[in-house]
Amino acid sequence: MKEIFVDLTKCVGCLTCTLACAAEHSESGDIVGAMLEQVTPRISVESVGGKPVPLMCRHCQEPACVDACMTGAMQKDKETGIVTNEGHTQKCVGCWMCIMACPYGVITPIDNGEVKIALKCDRCKGKEVPACVASCPQGALIFDEVEIIAEYKQKQGAAIQAQVI
Repeated sequence: MKEIFVDLTKCVGCLTCTLACAAEHSESGDIVGAMLEQVTPRISVESVGGKPVPLMCRHCQEPACVDACMTGAMQKDKETGIVTNEGHTQKCVGCWMCIMACPYGVITPIDNGEVKIALKCDRCKGKEVPACVASCPQGALIFDEVEIIAEYKQKQGAAIQAQVI
């Protein structure tokens, strides 16, 4: 199963991933429309020690947000592994239990008076590659099999070690 990985050595904090995410989830399907519609992106980029760190749902094996959801709206798809509270019979009521349970802090509360929902990454349902990954100009976001990423990271680690010696 493919996962989204972050290569922190490549991220420059340009926020292209957040713009692409907002555009993907907007009614218009473009960045300008997303801004006018005030779409909240499902990925964020936080600064840690002056370095940018993209954060998005990890779609955990044992998601705490699913266990915490009192309505059963937050569910994990057995086939895709995607964890979402959208598109199910049960509806999110905005109790925010999933936000409290998430160890990564990647669920955003939306309460605009009309809608009250916990918003999180859905890996751009229906797309082969999530919009954030496809848009990253630095290649900092990678969507691939865990084994391929592990091999990449191993080579990257070896290259770093070779520079130290």
